[in-house]
Amino acid sequence: MSRDEWRKRRRDWWFPEDFFVEFEKLSKMMEKEFERMFREPALTWPLRRTEPYVYGFGVSVGSDGRPVVRQFGNVETGKKRPVIKREREPLVDVTIRNSEIVVLAEVPGVEEKDIKLNAADDRLTISVDTERRKYFKDLTLPPKVDPDSARANCNNGVLEVRLKRRDPTKGGREIKIQ
Repeated sequence: MSRDEWRKRRRDWWFPEDFFVEFEKLSKMMEKEFERMFREPALTWPLRRTEPYVYGFGVSVGSDGRPVVRQFGNVETGKKRPVIKREREPLVDVTIRNSEIVVLAEVPGVEEKDIKLNAADDRLTISVDTERRKYFKDLTLPPKVDPDSARANCNNGVLEVRLKRRDPTKGGREIKIQ
């Protein structure tokens, strides 16, 4: 067998003739489905067409070794059709250290003065309501925390909130960003 025959046989084994035909059919079918999805009025009803749709997810490994999937954005899934919310849900990461809990949240495009934080013994609420950006996230914190010990700062669209762990319950309070 010549070298050219061997290359042709090898190429045909990896990429049969109908592979590209099937790929073309599949890409056209996907294109039609995307066009149908974006034409449906149910997706755009709550918002003007000029407002963005944001949806994403992050996957990490939990402490038990299982994957943890976290969603973010302003598209609520799990129903018959996706629902577009006015507020985006920021991507949030909660880290439990020995004596404190560190919460990191991505809130790009907002200033420190626009971020409102509220902490209670087992909850943290992050909200931003400006003309251009709206974020909202209500977190249930794993261990109870001391809201009076909270410190927060925001740098380059990343909000960091540090709370000390504690046992007794106490009412919530608003947190000022330094």
